[in-house]
Amino acid sequence: MSTTSVKELLSTVPSKQSILVNGWVKAFRSNRFIALNDGSCLQNLQCVVDFDSFDEELLKQINTGAAIKVSGTLVESQGKGQTVEVQVTDIFIHGGADPEKYPIQPKKHSMEFLREQAHLRIRTNTFSAVMRVRSTLSFAIHQYFRENDFQLVHTPIITGSDAEGAGEMFRVSTLDPKNPPLTDEGNVNHKEDFFGKETNLTVSGQLEAETYAMGLGKVYTFGPTFRAENSNTTRHLAEFWMIEPEVAFNDLDDNMDLAEDFIKSVIRYVITHCEEDLRFLENRLLQEEKTKPQAERSEMALIEKLRFVADNTFKRVSYTEAIEILRNSKPNKKKKFQYLINEWGADLQSEHERFLVEKHFKCPVILFDYPAKIKAFYMRLNEDEKTVRAMDILFPGIGEIVGGSQREERLDVLVEKMKSLGIEEKELWWYLDLRKFGTAVHSGFGLGFERLVLFATGMGNIRDVIPFPRTPQNAEF
Repeated sequence: MSTTSVKELLSTVPSKQSILVNGWVKAFRSNRFIALNDGSCLQNLQCVVDFDSFDEELLKQINTGAAIKVSGTLVESQGKGQTVEVQVTDIFIHGGADPEKYPIQPKKHSMEFLREQAHLRIRTNTFSAVMRVRSTLSFAIHQYFRENDFQLVHTPIITGSDAEGAGEMFRVSTLDPKNPPLTDEGNVNHKEDFFGKETNLTVSGQLEAETYAMGLGKVYTFGPTFRAENSNTTRHLAEFWMIEPEVAFNDLDDNMDLAEDFIKSVIRYVITHCEEDLRFLENRLLQEEKTKPQAERSEMALIEKLRFVADNTFKRVSYTEAIEILRNSKPNKKKKFQYLINEWGADLQSEHERFLVEKHFKCPVILFDYPAKIKAFYMRLNEDEKTVRAMDILFPGIGEIVGGSQREERLDVLVEKMKSLGIEEKELWWYLDLRKFGTAVHSGFGLGFERLVLFATGMGNIRDVIPFPRTPQNAEF
């Protein structure tokens, strides 16, 4: 007999059919009721054991965390909370779990404790719900791009360029760290390294994706990226996943249209396909909100917040207009902002972005035309020569979730920008070639996948929406 998932059994009309199901024990009450879960859904399957029909030593092995196989008959449940249950005829113990040592007991655990048990935290309701939502979002992203004729491109993880110009990159080397070869000047001689040059883990696949967009037209990447930023905030990881579409012949307006349609589409998909998990996460968040001061509580429940994004037209506002709004706002005048806005050119912080979304416009916001000095070298310079064709999408509760731009397609302007920033042409000769041979207007954006999962699940810390978080001083698993 083939096994059936818990999810499938819970939606089956019971007719005393014989079934076989595998899973992990969530609880075993009164030596009679086994709560079984296999990760296919949030709800447990109740398996009813006739104590007199089983060996007592076998029953002693059925502890929380044990992996078992159950044979039995599917019948209508006599208890509350479920429509079906299994009358157990046979139990096989795949692997036991010592109740004195198994750390994931049926009680509330702190997020900090569960991060220390990252290999087992997936067996909790919270993390199984989060990871099913994450998986569904991933599928929705690929489906959206497939339906809109984008080609998936796998860009390099090891790179010799710093796409963002931030300099916060992890080095990749096979040289002896204690005794590396040196040049005559006493510097590390990277010509003797594996790749013959200095290389790093990528912070973005954008530059390489641009090259493929200029041949395939519409492409996207979905892969891991890395940043060696010594940050311990709730919004930063050292290893994270990025979605980066690039489209030839798209200008900034096209780019904003694409980003808005894309985000709305994937959020609608997860609302439709993860209802049970979202309801659970919403209830969890409501309980958590009760412990916060009134001023810090969210004005919207989780699913309401998701619909708020999916159903509202994103407000498009220039950076210059946003600065004026922020400068004249009550929080700024009363010095409630941690970072006060005094002049044009300021780099906006999360508190400013959230004010615009949650308090002023009360809808998602797309800011565009940022000062050139606070944006990357590859963004197209506007005619005022002060601003670039950049855009950021701002969400409630999270601030910036998407960053993108129309790319600089003019060779002379790009070369001049690189010179002013000290970026050597020989390092990006291939990128400049795109502007020499068939250059065209093109645009793209980047979406941090964990930021999206954070928003969709209502979790408070980005370390809790990726299976094994990589942060400063933490690479345990």
